[in-house]
This record gives sequence, C-alpha cells and structure tokens, in this order.
Amino acid sequence: MKKTKQYFYREWVIYGLLIGLSVLILGRLFYLQVINSAELKARGADFQAIRQTMLYERGTIMDAQGNVLAKSVPVKDVYADPRMLDKSIAKDKTLTSEQILQKKEKIAENIAAILGEDKNDILTLLRKDLAWVSLKRQVDISTAEKIKELDIQGIGFSDNYKRSYPAGEMGAAILGIVNMAGDGVEGLEYSYNAELKGEANLENPVETDQNNEIQDNVQSGDNLTLTLDSTIQHLIEHELDDIVAETKPQRAVILAMDPKTGKILGMGSRPSYDPSNYASTKPDQRKNLAISMIYEPGSTFKIITGSAALEENAINTTQLFKDPGYWVVGGRRITNWDSDKKAHGNITFVDGMKLSSNVVLAQVGQKLGRDLFYTYLKSFGFGSLTDIDISGEERGLLIDKSRVKSLELATMSFGQANLVTPIQLLTAICAVANGGQLMQPYIVENIKNKDGEIVSKTQPKIVRQVISKTTSKTMSDILVSVVDSGTGSRAKIPGIKVAGKTGTAQKIDPETGKYSDTDYIVSFVGYAPANDPKIAVLVVIDTPHAPVIQGGTLGGPRVKNIIEGTLQYYGVPVSAETPSDLTKVDPDVLAEQAAAKNGNTEADKNSPPARQAGEGEVLVPDLKGLTIRQAGELLGKLDLRYEFGGSGLAYKQSPEAGKVVNRGDTIEVLFGTGE
Repeated sequence: MKKTKQYFYREWVIYGLLIGLSVLILGRLFYLQVINSAELKARGADFQAIRQTMLYERGTIMDAQGNVLAKSVPVKDVYADPRMLDKSIAKDKTLTSEQILQKKEKIAENIAAILGEDKNDILTLLRKDLAWVSLKRQVDISTAEKIKELDIQGIGFSDNYKRSYPAGEMGAAILGIVNMAGDGVEGLEYSYNAELKGEANLENPVETDQNNEIQDNVQSGDNLTLTLDSTIQHLIEHELDDIVAETKPQRAVILAMDPKTGKILGMGSRPSYDPSNYASTKPDQRKNLAISMIYEPGSTFKIITGSAALEENAINTTQLFKDPGYWVVGGRRITNWDSDKKAHGNITFVDGMKLSSNVVLAQVGQKLGRDLFYTYLKSFGFGSLTDIDISGEERGLLIDKSRVKSLELATMSFGQANLVTPIQLLTAICAVANGGQLMQPYIVENIKNKDGEIVSKTQPKIVRQVISKTTSKTMSDILVSVVDSGTGSRAKIPGIKVAGKTGTAQKIDPETGKYSDTDYIVSFVGYAPANDPKIAVLVVIDTPHAPVIQGGTLGGPRVKNIIEGTLQYYGVPVSAETPSDLTKVDPDVLAEQAAAKNGNTEADKNSPPARQAGEGEVLVPDLKGLTIRQAGELLGKLDLRYEFGGSGLAYKQSPEAGKVVNRGDTIEVLFGTGE
C-alpha cells in the first residue's frame, strides 16, 4: 500500500511540472504576440530595411577599349500585401461584396497592363490570404513609377538590380548569364562570380545615422576589363552572320587570338542568344562553341604533324614523297579526297602541304612514329584543358596510345580520329606562329575595384617551349606558300604575308558509324603578318550547304576579312594602295563633333532638332566618316546598341542622324566605300 501511494505521488509531481511548463510557454507566447507585438513588428521592419541594404551592385564587364558589355542597372521588385489590400478596400462601408470584387479586379487589370502580365494571374495573387506575394521582379524604374502613381495601399516596391547587356548578342556566350538571385551561372559571369558579385560586410552590426536611417553596409563588386576588342568582335560577328545566311550550317565558330601573348581578341559562335532574355533560350544555344565544341580538325592539323616531324628531323622541306593519289595502310585506302583527288607523283613535303595531300602527311606521320607523335600531341596541349578563364571548356579526346596502329597513326596525321576544340587548335597553332612557345589563353586583362584601382592583372604565361624558333619559321614560310600558291589562296591579302591552312573533315554518320560522303566540317586557320604575327584566326563551319564544300573556299575569305580589318584597325597598311587612319579619338570629342553636325550645340541654339530628346531618350549622332572603333565608342557613350556591317569608314546609318530614339535602341551602321 505504501508503494502505491509513493507511485501516485511521483506521477502528480510530473504532471505538475508539465502543467507549469505549459503555463510558462503560453505566457511567453501571450507576451510576444499581444503585449510586445508592436516592438516585434518594428524589429521586423528594421530587418526588412537591413535586408534591402544588403543588395550589391554587380561589377561591370568592359572590353579592351572600355566599352561596357555587361552592367547592373537599378530596378524595382513589385510585391503586394493582399491582406492590407483587402482592408483598404473594405474601409468603404458603402461597397457591396460584388463591388469589392470588381474593385480588386480593376486593380489587377491596371497593374497587369503596366507590367505586361495577364490580369487573371495578377488577380490570383491578390486574392491569396497572405501578407506578401511577388507580382514581378526586376521591373524598370519608369514602370514601377507608373504603378506608384496608382496609389494603391498594399502594393509595395523593393530595390534590386538586373543585368543589362548593351551590345545585345555580341559576345553572349563569352559573357554568360546571371540568374534572378544575382549569381552568374554561365560564362565569365560564372567564372568571376565572386569578384563581380562582391561581398556584404556582415562582421559589424548595421549602423544608423542621426535620423535613424540604416546606412549602406555593402561592398560593390569589382569590374572586369577583357582582352576582347569590340572592333575585332564586330568583324567576327559580321562574318558569322554571313556564314549562317549563305551556308546555313548546324554550327559555326570564329576565334581570334594574339599569338604572342595568348590574349583572346574575339570569340563568337552560332547559334547565339540575347543574354538579357536568356529564359527563352535552350542550353545548346548558349554554349560557347569556341571552347566546348569537339570535332575532328581535318587538314588544319597537318600544321602540328609537320612541325613535330620537322623538329625531330624526321623529314625536311625538300624531301620527296610518292603521291599516286592514294596510299594503302592497315588494309585501308587513303586518298586525297579533301583537295583535288589527283595523283601528284613525287612531290616535296612543302608541295604536299600546299596541295593538302593526305597521302604525304600520312607518310610523314609514319616517319615520326607513334611515340614521338603522342609526345608532341600532349606537348601542344591536345587532350588537356588550356585553362582559359571561362567556364565550360572541354578537353577534347585522344585515342589511347596503346590502341594506335599504323592505320590510326596515318589518319591522325591528317586530322582524323582525335577530337580537338577550337581553343586547343588555335592555341597550338599560335605556338607555331610565335616562335614555338605554347601560351595559356586568357580573356580577362585585369580586375579593378569600384575606385578604379587594379586588384589583379593577368600576365601572359608561357606553358612550355614546344618547337624551336627555326622550326617555327620554317613552318610559317610553308604556310605562307599555302596561301600564296596553294589551297589557301582565298585568304591572300596584298602587301601582307598571310600564313594559313585549309581543313575539310568528314563527319561520322551516326547511322552507319562510318565517315559521311555528304556532311563535313570545314575550317581555315591563318595568322599575319607571318614574320611578326599580330592576330591568328580560326574559322570552323559545321555541315555547311554550298556548291563547293571546302575549307579554303568557305573559310579562307572569312579569315582574310577579319585579319585585313584588324590590321587596318591596328594601323598596319595592308598594301601600298590601302591607307590606314585608325588612330584613337576621344569619344567626348566625337560626341561634340556629332552634336555640332546635328545642330545641338550652344552656338547653334537657333537650329534645334525636329524634336528635343526627353528623359530616357537620346539624339542619334552623325556617324558618317567614322571608323568602326570610333562609331562604337560614340554610340556606347550614348547608351545605344549597334549593329555594324562591312569594314572601312561609315557611309550609311539607320536611324538617320538627328532622330530621337530611346536609350538602349540599336543603330545600324554600314562601313565601306558606299559604292
């Protein structure tokens, strides 16, 4: 009996403790929710204010000339408090339930019209029993102001930034994209996300000023200056557009590099996209093919095979090779299918390169041998990443050396079997061009903080010496002869020694697993001036449609146009008859000159334009007579986008000078003689 009483006593003690604890919890909740609710709401408001001050302004990305390629612009996020909205409408006691519903529908209709959204979607959000719903993010300031003018209780705004790309699709795959959270997820925006984004200083508490307003406690992101040059990039984009229009390929890539430093001067591919509207694109559209496309390079790879064999003294320039038009190796008949398909008899190695003879280069590969061939493959960087500072690079694919027999070695020698990327191939060929040094390619010249101080600067990096200067000069001379009197003649520029090589590679038919007789990847690579190269260009066209499918025919003229335009831009006359006047002009001076032409100076107040530019508008300047660089700098200064065509001096533009357009509009400009 005594034990039973003791048991019940312990049970009542436990119950008592639980009841006491429950009373304490309920009391605390009552204090927080009722007695101290005002203070909690105030703290919540403070927290919301603090959160908003933690916004950062993402850094700007500029080209080598200082033209803005990507920047952050202030915007507003529009939100609603449906509960507050209901209370504000219900204050009018004269309204019936039906009238209240109609009023909310009208509010939804007005907001939707301004935001460009469906009114039913907005109404659905406003009907939710919540204290906060997002109506639309990243709305431009002028649009937000129109909603503010409606003066609707329960509709609010918060500060934000969105990414703007003034040059539109130009260099889109290089720049990449930024998601709604403000993080870079592709391209340079991803590779340099930490630098561009900046970091909030959260170690110290947020301070307030004497008016109890919260002070900004955020560090802005750093700015990137690229090696990419908009003048050269415009040339590349123009040639890509022409390639697509004329040959309708599956894909196309153009890459330009400074052979001596590894600087990327320009880079583009098709398909492309508008980074400001990336949500409507597919991942394949956004791929940077210059660093991710893997393909069999075809005859452009003969430069690598020949350089390795010359370096090892496995061959010499005057050595004769038999070329009856075919060569049987490993049970397979190798032919000169990608050039003239003819028998050439006994020809030198130089003639073999000029004629792009597969038969000759297969024999060169055999003389070099499998082990040395693979040593040079890896030394030139094939099968490895170049470590260019853009996300998305592929490493290509080399056949395992142990599986390589005489047939594989022969076909590898003229660019079949192994897979490369455009960046790998051009980097390797730049080593041939610059005296034998394999350079690490890069596209970010420097990083500056918001005060303009350089935080870091990229220095050219020599990866290794691949071949000697002697071999480099010998191969360059051979490649000059390819352009002067061989298959690369369409890349010839009067007055300039251009080194180049054609490439026409069969594609694998996915159904048969064999090489196709109809689908090809054509390419052309060139650099100039051959004895002191300023630029190297690679053009790759996947499955073009044209009467003649050859690298020299389709790619050679593209390389010529880009090299010729670049050398003019650099001030290198391309012939005695071709003047060069491409000195840099201050865009401020250009703006003043253009304004003077348009009757918009203080001295010409009596001759105003047809309509004065209002807020968010700008007067189109007169661009005639300007170079590509000068026009680009002037339009960039006015926050105008541009589409350039041709080369030389501007002779036509649309809209015409003196027209009033919105900032961010596109001005089309044609360059040339105007004939």
